[in-house]
Amino acid sequence: MSGLGELDRPATPVSPGAWDEPSGDWPASEDTAPSTDARSESGGPAVSTPAGRPESPSGARPYPAAGPVAPRRGGAVDPVKALMHRHRGLCERAVDPLEIAAGLEAHGVTDRTAARFRHRDVFSLAEEMYARVPRDGDTPPRPEPTPAPRARLDWALLTLLPGALTAATVVGLRLTHGQARLLVVTAGVLAVTLGLRAALRRGPLSPRGGRPSSSPRGGPHPGRHRTGGWTCWLLAYAALGDGLLRAAADGGPDGLPTGTADGPWPLATAPLLTLALACVPAAWCAHLLAVRARRRLDTSRGLDEFAASVRPLLLSVFALYLCALAVLTGVCAAALGEPAAYAGTLTLGALLLLSRLLTVHGFTHAPAVVLRAAGAAEAIALALLLAGRLPRCDLLAAPVDTLMAAWGPAGVPVLACGAAALTLLIHATRTLTRASAHARADQPC
Repeated sequence: MSGLGELDRPATPVSPGAWDEPSGDWPASEDTAPSTDARSESGGPAVSTPAGRPESPSGARPYPAAGPVAPRRGGAVDPVKALMHRHRGLCERAVDPLEIAAGLEAHGVTDRTAARFRHRDVFSLAEEMYARVPRDGDTPPRPEPTPAPRARLDWALLTLLPGALTAATVVGLRLTHGQARLLVVTAGVLAVTLGLRAALRRGPLSPRGGRPSSSPRGGPHPGRHRTGGWTCWLLAYAALGDGLLRAAADGGPDGLPTGTADGPWPLATAPLLTLALACVPAAWCAHLLAVRARRRLDTSRGLDEFAASVRPLLLSVFALYLCALAVLTGVCAAALGEPAAYAGTLTLGALLLLSRLLTVHGFTHAPAVVLRAAGAAEAIALALLLAGRLPRCDLLAAPVDTLMAAWGPAGVPVLACGAAALTLLIHATRTLTRASAHARADQPC
């Protein structure tokens, strides 16, 4: 029984079978049964066991799902060696035990599973696996914790670019008329798109280099999901949606007051300017989440402990972003002389932030589905309102008319984006609290 307690000491493993010292190779995938003439270390007679069903000295069977295991000398079972062989690539390229722990957690190994390998948690199991991987030295030194990413001047300046370009476009719209305004809009949209793309390709808002998206079970998934089209639709609706709904409710564009400076439908520029300027607090909030989560990962001793410490951190960062977004909404509305659309801007900003955070950490499926659903809901509401103006089709527009009568035109985007943001928030509290979501990235932020 003295050997069982030693397994929790990863720096001095007692299992000699993890690496074949004479042959200098990993163990074979199929292990053979011990020979009947093998002698135990105490000099006693050999004990034969049935092939493929080795027994430990205490009589306990190894972890059933760990696959075939190679017996240690004397007929004892070494289940950790079989797990190392299964995750051979992960063990060889890992730079610290935390990376192995994140990889095991992504493959479904929990603290309860680690107990079957005679370890108190996944972190302890990962430390032994890291210590038993052969390297150039006989006893590799214990690695230092990976330093947290630091703020860099390049991405800090790039986050200012979308807001500056949007502000310049809005000023151009206020100073031009006719065909010149159309040119300003075209050039402004192109410039803002390029600036936003540059800001999202560097820093904490950029997807991790080489990190795949996640599967429903939490492991890697090779697919990618693009959300740029639906994001553009949501932003366009934020600028034109309320005017379009009012026009449809009044029977078409002829129902609007004539002589408006913005054309047939009023253009709301304050929400667009607010969301463009919000790239700055979004980047800093994502950076804060990455730094603090990495520190939690260095100090946590279990998956449940890590999740419990990261969940309030995620909610605090999300609340901090909403406060900054509310301040920007009021400032931009006052500067442009437009009514402050707090509800619509906050719900859309929250949806875009959560979608980006999940994408940054490799979870791209849920944001794509939720953004499509929110965009489709807004498009369907507008289509139903227009279809209800046809003869004998009044019932089609009844739900939208009821919503507009209660909350006004802003009720449609608030309901659609609010429900989508709440869905992503619940999903983020389950996925962004995993150790595998905060593993070391190749691209610093």
